[in-house]
Amino acid sequence: MPDLTIKQAQQQVDEWIQTIGVRYFSELTNMAVLTEEVGELARIMARKYGDQSFKTGESAETMADEMADVLWVLICLANQTGVDLEEAFRKNIEKKTLRDRKRHKDNPKLNNEHPK
Repeated sequence: MPDLTIKQAQQQVDEWIQTIGVRYFSELTNMAVLTEEVGELARIMARKYGDQSFKTGESAETMADEMADVLWVLICLANQTGVDLEEAFRKNIEKKTLRDRKRHKDNPKLNNEHPK
C-alpha cells in the first residue's frame, strides 16, 4: 500500500462510513468512543511500559491496532466537524515550533538521561 496522506485517510474513512458504516455516530458518541479507545491503548501501555502486568490472554500485540482505532475515531470527528486534519496538524507544528523553540532545550528535566 502506498503512503497515505492525512487528507487521503480522511477521505477513506468518509467513504467507508458512507458505504459500509451507514452513517457517522453522533459527535458526542464518537467523543465517548475516542475516550474508550484511548483507555484501551492506555491499558496496553501501562502493562508494557508501566508497572502493571498483562492478564491472561492480554498482550502488547494489539497496541498498533488500538492506536489505529484512536486515529480512526479522531478522523471521524474531524470529518464530522469539518476539520482538515492535515492543515490543522501543519498549523499545530508551526505553533509548537514558535512557542517551544527554546523551552525544551532549556529544560533541565529533559537534559537528563533518566527522567524522575
